[in-house]
Amino acid sequence: MRRLAAIALVGLFGCGDNRKLPADAAAIGDGPAAPASCPVRGDDVVLQPIVMACTAMGAPPPPACIDGVITLVTSPPGDTRSFVVELHGRIRVLENDQLVAAPFLDITKENGGPVDGVGVSELGLLGLAFHPMYAINHQFYVFYTMDNPDPMDTDHPYLDVLARFTTSASDPDLADPTSGVELIAIPDPFPNHNAGMIEFGPDGYLYISTGDGGASSTSGSDPFRNAQNPSALLGKILRIDVDHQDPGKLYASPPDNPFYAGGGAPEVYILGLRNPWRWSFDQATGDMWIADVGLATWEELDVLPAGHQAGANLGWSKYEGNDCFEPPCDPTGMTFPVEIRNHSTGWWAIIGGEVYRGSCYPDLVGTYFYTDCGASTLMQGRLRIDDSFDGAPVEGSVRVNPASLHAGAGGELYETDIYGNIWRIEVAPRKP
Repeated sequence: MRRLAAIALVGLFGCGDNRKLPADAAAIGDGPAAPASCPVRGDDVVLQPIVMACTAMGAPPPPACIDGVITLVTSPPGDTRSFVVELHGRIRVLENDQLVAAPFLDITKENGGPVDGVGVSELGLLGLAFHPMYAINHQFYVFYTMDNPDPMDTDHPYLDVLARFTTSASDPDLADPTSGVELIAIPDPFPNHNAGMIEFGPDGYLYISTGDGGASSTSGSDPFRNAQNPSALLGKILRIDVDHQDPGKLYASPPDNPFYAGGGAPEVYILGLRNPWRWSFDQATGDMWIADVGLATWEELDVLPAGHQAGANLGWSKYEGNDCFEPPCDPTGMTFPVEIRNHSTGWWAIIGGEVYRGSCYPDLVGTYFYTDCGASTLMQGRLRIDDSFDGAPVEGSVRVNPASLHAGAGGELYETDIYGNIWRIEVAPRKP
């Protein structure tokens, strides 16, 4: 483990009833911003613009705009601010729908940090999670890729890193750039399939998604068969305890992790993932909604109910979606997706969102929203009583090349794209 170098601060991925069939998809379009007096009821789902990309016509000048991929909008528990994660390595504060000028944290390579998220790629700053006790301990965690500093490890030119930072003692809108401590660094052979979504679960543990390590143009997909190997940290959902330490580590592996007692890596919690770019917990039920980016044919959405997550195997690389990909295939012990989308329909990089549990829009409570970077259509749906699922497009919802969909302050959902735009999902009365 090593302390990160000091970094100067400067101014993709490849409460309601959640067991009912969704109503017909609502219409969508630009509408008025939600009034300060929530709740708001309505029939039409709308994507309300919040932040414009710097390249958009009519955008305000920097720093009031964002230039580049936004991988996440999220918020600490109970905080009124949202935090915007930029792929190239900056975190911005969004307060009252306005960007604070100075970055909360800048770990870009050009400013002395480890993150080199250039352009639209799968390398960069990929995840942010605030400690459940953030209001007291001011700790937050980030997941990013970086160049492997070991010149002898030519098989792994990259590292997938989980690091802890703390907020400045004097300014809640600034992180302490000298506080960065690396907790996990996973050697990675290729630049793609890095996943990187991190979330604290209802149990207080930190969950980390990792891709299978990727592939080169000649190596095939998951050439090292990481996803089905319980001893490998790639192609998994990991689960760790950041408040305790095992010998030689800056974290502990919970003793009820399925491979804690031996026969695999103690951090591994869920197997068989290719590139779980975005996923989330349902804040009311504890269910996990995992969108796993496919290879050539299928995009898949998986749901793991609370109490049925430890040791789950989502199939890759034995299966892509429901299809046998690497024979011989045996479905025994596999968990298959609740929804698959074929690439022939324009889907090629599914983006898992979140079940709406905010307070502003009661008509949305219990609805799961998700999208796809290729198809670009906002989708919605609910689990039926029998746990089946049927997603439906929200009409007119195309926002080209979305990148993430996640809850920010107050549990309100925000969609982002690869250009720097941010929208909030709202409802409005249907226009006559």
